[in-house]
Amino acid sequence: MKPVIRTTPVRRRTAALAAGHSCVDVYQGAVAALVPFLVAERSYGYAAASGIVLAASLLSSVVQPLFGMLADRRPAPWLIPLATGAAGLGIALVGLDAGYPATVAAVALSGLGVAAYHPAAARLVRATVGGPGHTAMSWFALGGNIGFACAPLLVVGALAVPGPAGWWLLALPAALGVLLGRPPARTGAAAASPAARTAGAPAAAPEEDRPAFLRLSLVVIVRSVVFIGLSTFIALYVRERGGGETAGAVALFALFAGSAGGTLLGGRLAGRWGRVTTVHRAYAAAVPAVAGILFLPLPLVYPCAALAAAALYVPFSLQVTLGQDYLPTRMGTAGGVTLGLTVSVGGLAGPLIGAAADAASLRVALLPLAVLPVLAWALARRLPEPVPAAAPGQGPVPEPEPEPEPAA
Repeated sequence: MKPVIRTTPVRRRTAALAAGHSCVDVYQGAVAALVPFLVAERSYGYAAASGIVLAASLLSSVVQPLFGMLADRRPAPWLIPLATGAAGLGIALVGLDAGYPATVAAVALSGLGVAAYHPAAARLVRATVGGPGHTAMSWFALGGNIGFACAPLLVVGALAVPGPAGWWLLALPAALGVLLGRPPARTGAAAASPAARTAGAPAAAPEEDRPAFLRLSLVVIVRSVVFIGLSTFIALYVRERGGGETAGAVALFALFAGSAGGTLLGGRLAGRWGRVTTVHRAYAAAVPAVAGILFLPLPLVYPCAALAAAALYVPFSLQVTLGQDYLPTRMGTAGGVTLGLTVSVGGLAGPLIGAAADAASLRVALLPLAVLPVLAWALARRLPEPVPAAAPGQGPVPEPEPEPEPAA
């Protein structure tokens, strides 16, 4: 049994990383929440507003693998607080109202900070735990979900304060995140890990499984198409069925609440069934849940939305650790791809769903979302269960011990 003194620092560090993730992902959600304000107060057209969202999403997602490669070549713990500060500063600078190009540049700075944060932080989570990291990564992912969901409340509350002060209030989560993301006293990610302190002689370089990583990336893309499609259109779909604006907001809340529950559940189920089994069973469960949103009476849409989101988010953190174990010598790159690039590719389906809805109906346009989890299930069933990789610079991890859960 490990002495408590060894597990407590890991809990604290994991909790700090999860809270820091929440502070950063506030700014991913804040961009979309700012769009109505920019349209109403600055007379931006819909095309101009969509250009702002595109600038943020492209930089925060597509560039992430590049930062992942950088983290693999030269780990830089200082990049985490720096990226957090850039994410908050960019959103605060939108308040200067120096013209449309300056607004796009400010949002791009925020997106760049988000992109730089995720691969380095995901790599540090694994290094901190020193083992498979199921529970730790699920807490880390939950932090991001909470931050994203709280973004609209933060934006509305901050912009209710008149003048520039309201805009600078939007930078407060970043200030907190900078403090939470400071590197430990002993530089280097492995210094925070108990396993690193007990590691023996260096082991041979682990082998990569690139075909499995490519298959996993396809799974993540399919999952992203389904969830982004639901989160974009479920409120409109409920309103179209006669539910009204409040009913649409409740459906969206149910979706976000289910995603938070699924994120935490994923780590626990992986400890019982293994990651790959948990992933493909979750996608199998998503099929009837998504179909229920489309075909069941309106009151049942809400529990179906929560169940669908839970099923789609159970695999979320597990897919990050699987990717890291398929590319054990390039954990930053794996985190950048599974957290960033594949998510943005999935988001490209949004305009296609909208075009199909204009041509036919929203229900018809959403029907493929009930079938795509079957594809994700089929792809995930063929994934191998890798041996958990050691944290960078450590020896092998023969038998992972139960992971400590961070304090609430």
